[in-house]
Amino acid sequence: MQPLKLLNNVQKARLLHSLLIQEIPGFLGYLNELAETVLNDKETIKAEWKDQMFGVDFWFELAEEVQRVMAKYPKDLQKNTVVFAEQLFSGYTAIFTAYALTQYVALERNTDPKFKNAVDLLFT
Repeated sequence: MQPLKLLNNVQKARLLHSLLIQEIPGFLGYLNELAETVLNDKETIKAEWKDQMFGVDFWFELAEEVQRVMAKYPKDLQKNTVVFAEQLFSGYTAIFTAYALTQYVALERNTDPKFKNAVDLLFT
């Protein structure tokens, strides 16, 4: 295995999924909720969007992409490490998904305390 600092987001997501697969359904539920919230509350988000690295419309596009992926691979995202990692943690989609992952553990939605430790180690 490569040193942690050399792993990309897809490799980190594969590791997270394979080590703590029991947490993945809960995270995917939260990810879906977050994407829906973002897309249903566009006006409020636009009004509050300040000093970000990218425009608010890009954030909405990322939320839409997450929804497309989740609709296309509903079972595979839960059960298949490769699909989970490559569909949700590659390219720009990883920005939204990694944000959701850190929020998921910050809000203590996870059931296994090791999941928070793994997220902190891999994605922060």
